[in-house]
Amino acid sequence: MLPTFQECMLPTLQMLADGKPRSAKEIRPFIIERFSVTEKEMQIMLPSNQSRLSSNINWARVYLRFAGLIQSPKRGVYIITSDGKSLLASNPEEINVKMLMDYPKFRAWKEGTIGKYDEREMLQNLPSEDISTENIEITPEEQIEGAYRQMRNTLVEDLLEQIAQQTPEFFERLVIRLLVAMGYGGSEEEISEMVVGKTGDEGIDGIIKEDKLGLDSIYIQAKRWDKHQSIGRPEVQKFVGALSGQGATKGIFITTAQFSEKARLFRPQNNIKVALIDGNLLCQHMIDYNIGVSVQNIYEIKRIDSDFFSEE
Repeated sequence: MLPTFQECMLPTLQMLADGKPRSAKEIRPFIIERFSVTEKEMQIMLPSNQSRLSSNINWARVYLRFAGLIQSPKRGVYIITSDGKSLLASNPEEINVKMLMDYPKFRAWKEGTIGKYDEREMLQNLPSEDISTENIEITPEEQIEGAYRQMRNTLVEDLLEQIAQQTPEFFERLVIRLLVAMGYGGSEEEISEMVVGKTGDEGIDGIIKEDKLGLDSIYIQAKRWDKHQSIGRPEVQKFVGALSGQGATKGIFITTAQFSEKARLFRPQNNIKVALIDGNLLCQHMIDYNIGVSVQNIYEIKRIDSDFFSEE
């Protein structure tokens, strides 16, 4: 099983119980063996491109160090302290954040990290079954990433609501700006002459150049429908038929609605390729390409520059 960062604390301390300095590389295999971590579990990655196992082991050491249970005499090397030995002497079944809040050093660090708020009071006021919920089990890095995903999902919903309140003409302009931002050929003026509502040919709303040289064309269908509406396979087949009638091989179906599973699984038998962009993906692209959104805050997460401190 893949241990949480709290579950990594006790075996980390036990690995150092003999008082000998141990490197981070020595601690890792001990934890892997203790929890029988599989190769597949070791490959689970965080969005930051760090393995979840490495992140959990690292944060376990950070928490133990700020509680004064271990110390680092030099970079990448750890040793148990007298407080750490005392804790092990009590034969704890586990070490968790709630226990560490009893250590003044750790509490001072947490208060300095998250503001003047006593996390111990928060934990004591939680029902016992909630103490090991995800917001306690995950690392600070994962909390930040989780908060980012939550805020991004909220922004997607807000964008869909805003788009629904606009006119069809506004949606046409939105599609044009997004396609330009994504690198499809020409300027907004050039694309606006070709895309959305210009052709009216059997379900085709417009044509754009695939690149600025115009070596190939992509046919567009853009529909501002209710976000809860499900677009089935027949609509996609109809669009594919329209593409075939035009001798086209590439198409994009853009909508604020959703595509059913059958619609997503549909694969034309000919060489026609169709990209389906539903409301969620549309808004994800808008966020990625800064269409209809602006940056509110930027938080930089920094770490030690190993090269700066390495001996020459």
